[in-house]
Amino acid sequence: MEIGSSSRKFKLYDQLDLLEYQDKFVIKSLEYPDQGFSICRREGNIEPLSGKIFSYSFFILFFFVAEILSFVWNGFYFLNQDRNYYFLPINDDASSSGNPSKTSIIYGVAGTIRLLAGTYILVYRVESKKFLSCNEALRHSKSQEKRDEAYFMTLLKTVEATPGLYYSYETDITLNLQRRCKLMEGWMSKPIWKQADPRFVWNKHLLEELIEYKRRLANLEGDTANFIETEQLLQLEGFKCSLLQIRGSIPLLWEQIVDLSYKPQLKIINHEQTPQVVEHHFHDLLQRYGETIALDLTDKHGDEGQLSAAYSAEMQKLSNVRYVSFDFHHVCGNSNFDNLQVLYDQISEEFEKQGYFLIDTDGNILGEQKGVIRSNCIDCLDRTNVTQSYLGQKSLNIQLQRLGVLMSTECISMFAEDYGKFRMMWVEQGDEISLEYTGTHALKGDLVRYGKQTVPGLIKDGISAVSRYYLNNFHDGIRQDALDLVSGRYTVSRNNPSRFQLNSFESFSYLPVASALLIGGLTVTTFTIQQVGRNAQQCVSSLVCAGVMALVKANGKQFCSRPRLCGLL
Repeated sequence: MEIGSSSRKFKLYDQLDLLEYQDKFVIKSLEYPDQGFSICRREGNIEPLSGKIFSYSFFILFFFVAEILSFVWNGFYFLNQDRNYYFLPINDDASSSGNPSKTSIIYGVAGTIRLLAGTYILVYRVESKKFLSCNEALRHSKSQEKRDEAYFMTLLKTVEATPGLYYSYETDITLNLQRRCKLMEGWMSKPIWKQADPRFVWNKHLLEELIEYKRRLANLEGDTANFIETEQLLQLEGFKCSLLQIRGSIPLLWEQIVDLSYKPQLKIINHEQTPQVVEHHFHDLLQRYGETIALDLTDKHGDEGQLSAAYSAEMQKLSNVRYVSFDFHHVCGNSNFDNLQVLYDQISEEFEKQGYFLIDTDGNILGEQKGVIRSNCIDCLDRTNVTQSYLGQKSLNIQLQRLGVLMSTECISMFAEDYGKFRMMWVEQGDEISLEYTGTHALKGDLVRYGKQTVPGLIKDGISAVSRYYLNNFHDGIRQDALDLVSGRYTVSRNNPSRFQLNSFESFSYLPVASALLIGGLTVTTFTIQQVGRNAQQCVSSLVCAGVMALVKANGKQFCSRPRLCGLL
C-alpha cells in the first residue's frame, strides 16, 4: 500500500518484497518492482536495483520512516515480517542463481551497524526480536576478537528486549503538533528523515550508511540523560489541543555508581565547565520551547539534598529561567496526590500563561504554547510522572472549558469514566518510560491512578523496587553499553584495542557468589547471634559471616555491572 507524503517526489510503502538469494537479499516495492535495492550477504553492501538517483532517494526515505521495522545490523538484517522481528543471515559463500530460496513481505528498513565479524541480520516481531548470526568471518578471528564479538552479541540481545522503539508511517513522531503545524511548506516538502528532530531518532546512527547524516547527568555539551518530550493530545470534533512537557536529569556533572547499596551515594563532579554546561542546556531549551520553568522534585536532605543545593546554586546564575524547588516526598509522601496543589499554586499563573497549542477544523492556529515546564527528580521517572500527570490534568480542564465541553466550575475529575481513562493513559505512559529506563514498571502508579496509595499498589511497588535493585546492580552496565553501541556513541573497529582485554571482569558471573554470601551471611548471622552466650563456636562463625558480608559490601562496586564501552563524559 502506498502512503502519501507531503512531497510528491518521495513515497512511502508499508509493504515490500524480501527475496532471499544465497549471495544477496533483494528488497523491492510490491507495486513498483523496479524500485528497490539489493544487500550483499558477504559484505553487506547496498546497491539500488535501477541505479537511478530517484530510486536511492526513495529508499533512503523509507529506511527512516520504518525505522523499527527492519534494518541491516552488522551481520543481521532487521526484518519485520507480518509485524514480527527476525534476523536473517547476510553472509553466504554460495552465489545467486534462479529463484530465491524464500520470499517474504516486510514493512521497512531502518539502518545498518557493523561489528568485528561483519554484518548481522535482525528480524523484528512486535512481540519479540531475534538475532541470527550468519557471518563466517568469525571463524577466522583471533580469540580476543571472538570474546569481544560475543559481548557485542550480548548487547544486541539486550537491544532485542528493549521496548519503546516506536515508528509511524504517516506522522513524524519526533515532532510535536505545534512544531509540525508551524514548519514552512518548503521544509515539509523534504523527505521525513530530513524533517525529523534528530534528538528523538533512536536509529540515527544505524541510518548513517543509508542517508546523508554527515545516563543520568549531563555531558559537557549540556545534553542530559533521560530527556523526554511528553505531548498530551486532545482531539474533539475536529479541534486539536496539545500540551508539551519535558523531563531530563539534573544538568550538572554527577554520578551514582552502583555498589550493592539500595540507594548508592550521589557524587557531584567538580568541573570548571559546570556553569557553561547548565547555561548551554537552558539556552537550548529557551531557543526550542520559549519561557522555561525548572521544577526540581528531589529531596532537600541527604545526598539528594546536596545535589539539589548545587543545582539551585547554578540556577541562581540564570536570570531568564525560573527555578522551583519542591520536595515531593516531604509534601506528598507516598499517598497524597492532591498535595501537588501546593506546587501548582506556586506556578499556576506562569503555567496558564504559557498556554497550549490549539487548531480548529480548518487547521487555523487559535492558540500557541509559549513556554514549557521542565521537571526532574533523580531518575526522572516516578515523582516526575506523577507531577506531569497533575499538570496535564490542569491543562485538560482549561482546554475542555474553552471548547465548551465543561462549564467554568466543572473539571474532568467530576466524570468518573473519562477521568479514569485519562489517569490510565498517564499510568501507562509512566510504565513505558520506566520499562525502557529501568526494566520495571513505574513506582507510585497508584497516585496517578487513584490519587492515593493502595495495598495492592504497595505490593506492586515493592516487587518493582526489588527488581530495580537487581537490574541496577547486575544488568545496568550491559544495558548502557547496548545503548552506547546502537546509538553510535561507541563504534566497533578492528583498529581499536579491545575494551575487554584488561580487567575483563564479568560482574554477572559473580552474581551467584555475591548473592549467596550476602543472603547466607545474613541468615547465619541472624540465627547465631542469639547463641553468642551459649556457644563460642557459633559466635566465631557469626563473626566470620559478618566479616564476609562486610567484605562483599566494601567491594560492592566490583560485583556490580558497570558500563565498559564509554567513559562518564
